Amino acid sequence: MGRSRNNRRRSAAVEAVEEAVDGGLAQLIPDPDRSRAWTLLIDGAPQSHVDLDDPAHLSFEYQRRIGHVIDLAAPPGKPVQAVHLGGGALTLARYVGATRPRSTQQVVERDAALVQLVRRALPLDPNARMRVRAADAREGLAKAPDGWADLVVADVFSGARTPAHLTSTEFLDEVRRALKPTGIYVANLADGPPLAHLRGQIATAAARFAELALIADAAVLRGKRFGNAILVASDAPLPLAELTRRAASDPHPGRVEHGRALSDFAGGATPVTDSAAVASPAPPPSVFR
Repeated sequence: MGRSRNNRRRSAAVEAVEEAVDGGLAQLIPDPDRSRAWTLLIDGAPQSHVDLDDPAHLSFEYQRRIGHVIDLAAPPGKPVQAVHLGGGALTLARYVGATRPRSTQQVVERDAALVQLVRRALPLDPNARMRVRAADAREGLAKAPDGWADLVVADVFSGARTPAHLTSTEFLDEVRRALKPTGIYVANLADGPPLAHLRGQIATAAARFAELALIADAAVLRGKRFGNAILVASDAPLPLAELTRRAASDPHPGRVEHGRALSDFAGGATPVTDSAAVASPAPPPSVFR
């Protein structure tokens, strides 16, 4: 069904917002199909999509996959304590607030100018229990109390690459310190053939957590193209059956790898330490065309 004439007029009247931020040129592009929804781009690379009228709507497939983990991290509607490393348009923090009211959240976003832009152009629910701090992700995580978080969500990119200091066992030691014993760590990773970065991140997480799973498109897992993969880790059992069902039934179906299959996929990769860590590979230009 097509949009109403009012919606078309409203979309036409709303203009994109462009502003220089610390990480480059930020653009907020209005969604033609949702009257108060926006896509955030940094230097032309899509970062986030947020619907202010419906913050439980997740448009990007990688965010929906993280959303599945958030949904299964605790009984439906139960408030959680969450740390978000990387803020963007605060899409995932808004999702937690919408689906788990009264949750307490800390968001760490290094780009202070981006935080100001998002606060101004995409205002938060004034009742949200959310603190947004402009700081480096690892430094901000260090301020979280021991055993505080039910969830730590990492979605940090600088110039479309995950910074090296967020890929190591030492970083994951800090994640584990902040998590409750049953807490879940979920990270948005990006890689392409030959998948050396992704395999190394699996080995790194396996050196620190008892349970792992990976959600991704089959084509990404086969090394056919560059794309996102969602790493899920915990010291408690993961809800693998339901996570697999939700990933498979998504508009962009994904596979969930775990156990021996995930170990085999890692292919003998070794854990990454601070001394050897490098940033994730840059995506090819064709990814954003």
